[in-house]
Amino acid sequence: MKDRLIKTFNFAIYWSLVLIPFSIAIAPAFTNSLIVFLFLDFFVKKLVKKEKFFVRTPIDLPFFALVVVSIISILNSVDYASSVRGIFKLVYYAFIYLIFFEELRDKLHVKRIILAMILGASLASFDALWQIIFGKDFIRGNAPMVYLYTLKRATAAFNHTNVLGVYLSALSSLVVGLTLFHFKGRNKIIMFPFSVLTITGLVLTYSRGAALAFFLSLLLITICRRDKLILSLLLIIFLVSPFILPQSIKNWTKTISYNPVRFLFDGARISIYKNALNMIKHHPLIGVGVNTFSENYAKYKIVEPAYAQTGDSMYAHNIYLHIAGEIGLLGLGAFIWLIFRLFKEGIRIHKNIQDGYLKIVSLILIACLSAFLVNGLTETSLYYARVSMIFWYIAGFLLALKKFGDAS
Repeated sequence: MKDRLIKTFNFAIYWSLVLIPFSIAIAPAFTNSLIVFLFLDFFVKKLVKKEKFFVRTPIDLPFFALVVVSIISILNSVDYASSVRGIFKLVYYAFIYLIFFEELRDKLHVKRIILAMILGASLASFDALWQIIFGKDFIRGNAPMVYLYTLKRATAAFNHTNVLGVYLSALSSLVVGLTLFHFKGRNKIIMFPFSVLTITGLVLTYSRGAALAFFLSLLLITICRRDKLILSLLLIIFLVSPFILPQSIKNWTKTISYNPVRFLFDGARISIYKNALNMIKHHPLIGVGVNTFSENYAKYKIVEPAYAQTGDSMYAHNIYLHIAGEIGLLGLGAFIWLIFRLFKEGIRIHKNIQDGYLKIVSLILIACLSAFLVNGLTETSLYYARVSMIFWYIAGFLLALKKFGDAS
């Protein structure tokens, strides 16, 4: 009976990990159900087997420091209930990467997860294309968002075009990276339409941060693989891209005198960044309290230009400023420490793996994380409930590849 229970739990954990990245493209309820299911099965299995709940990972110490600073920041909080929820969110994220680290099984499991990520990005991209053509996405019936009077920006089944951009910027790196640098022959031909589709979905968001993140992540893979042909093509695309932008965007760039900073961040974001810096200036060490940035935002607004007015309740649209605003420079330091440890371990894992497929997967996962963090310069991606777990999911995936370090 006990063995049968454990086998059932293992089956549920296995497929929950596979389905999570695909579920994000459909609906948050689907994803949250899978994650709750994953947590329950994992903890009950541990209780039945009488094992310790978690094994150690290379990012445990900086993550613990992040939690400690977050708890201390509650001293400055204007909303204790909201801050306590923020702490629980951190614990929730920790469970995702810790369970993944322990429960990744074998190379077949890796392939199934990668397939789910490819299908999730492809589904979201196809839905985005459908939305632009027919006026509504076919999953949730969302209409596209309209900017600059005429520019239709896809959201697919997501609540905002930039949230879709966060999702696709990370996963498109995986789809295109595998197509270019792993698959060969017939498999490359099969994967090519998926790559075109995911790039199309990303382009239809017209998210500047997402486009930059995808480009730089693909550039990272290309440089590491030392592929001069792909590198040349990327540079040509980069140089040509300003000339093939929609006319509405070209007209807008004229109004901002072709200012590259304004083009990437726009006036409203720059105002938000200045207000966030003012918040950090007043509470530099431990911030205003975890999970209370938007509640404090109005208090730290400075004079804004007429073309860059912002509301009284905003996210920072920059994960680094948002973290520093909520939990101070100590908290930001803990997060940067975590990123450093994550990438250091990821590079070590990549170097130690001998299996060709797993080696390219480890490199691409590093690129996916890079894309998420670059996109975090223009979006508060770690605070968007729909896609925030992507970072922790991929982090757990990358760290879990450590067990294949001696694979041949």
